[in-house]
Amino acid sequence: MASVVAGLGSALPPSVTQQEMWEGFFARHYSGSARAVAERIFAHSGVTRRQAAVNPVLEDVSDWSTERRMRRYLVEALPLGKEAVSRALTDAGLDAAELGLFAVCSCTGYATPGLDILLARDLGMADTTQRLMVGHMGCYAALPGLAAVSDFVTARGRPALLLCAELTSLHIQPAPARTDTQQIVSHALFSDAAVAVALRPGEAGGYAVREVAAVTDTSTSELMTWEVTDAGFRMGLSPQVPQVLSTHVRRMVEGLLARHGLRLPDVDGWAVHPGGPRILDVVQRELELPDVALAASRGVLDEHGNCSSPTVLLILDRLLRAPAPPQWVVMLAFGPGLTLYGALLQRSA
Repeated sequence: MASVVAGLGSALPPSVTQQEMWEGFFARHYSGSARAVAERIFAHSGVTRRQAAVNPVLEDVSDWSTERRMRRYLVEALPLGKEAVSRALTDAGLDAAELGLFAVCSCTGYATPGLDILLARDLGMADTTQRLMVGHMGCYAALPGLAAVSDFVTARGRPALLLCAELTSLHIQPAPARTDTQQIVSHALFSDAAVAVALRPGEAGGYAVREVAAVTDTSTSELMTWEVTDAGFRMGLSPQVPQVLSTHVRRMVEGLLARHGLRLPDVDGWAVHPGGPRILDVVQRELELPDVALAASRGVLDEHGNCSSPTVLLILDRLLRAPAPPQWVVMLAFGPGLTLYGALLQRSA
């Protein structure tokens, strides 16, 4: 029995343009050469507009404690998660009480009871619904989350739902850390979103999850970090990440496709996590893809920024709602480890 992606739903906080974010907040925190570097990074981020549950132009949280940020996380994430899950259930024609498993991915906020418990309560899930929290895996978390719910659907023959909810806007760093180039890059890229995906057992009515695969290069684990500090969570993002990615991505993707009798030209849908413009450039070069293959990924980066784990699902949603949906979709996402995750989906009748 296969598991089929039967519904997707998203919820986005208010949006702000990159220029408004720069002029209204970040520009005044830099001077001299640091300002020139920061302005260049913001201008070449590939982001025109993004979402912020906590917009720094309106509310500066950079001096907040981690405790205060975590309290705000629940206030903002609960309604977003509820909206995304409700839309995914409606899209799939499912009732919340039918779910056998509810999984939540998030690396930007923690609480107990958390989103899994509170949303299960508020949305009327059965008291027998199993729950899974996937935390601190970062931008690639949607794909191990998808693997978990897909495996559950296949093994148990019951529907399941995955929610990815991230509020990166809560983690703007204090001024001393903000001038670090890695912090400038993260502040220029990251955004907020919640996206849910519902899966059913069977082969019809959606996209069957054929396989989820991963490669982790632990020798480069220091190149991408997400540290819990007294002033929120701090991103470490080395400029060497694209180089490491280039070493592994083709081998992983070709192996994933070969196990299903496919080659790169057979794939007509690419959902590639836009960690930044350089990441997309590396993937395109290493896989020898035409510009059109990454149009959806670049479009999501442009319109929504890097929303961490929900981003690849935003791209998938864009692909599946296109006038001519693809037959085969490869989803790729990258994060700490360094870790590369891939998923292969096939359109079913």
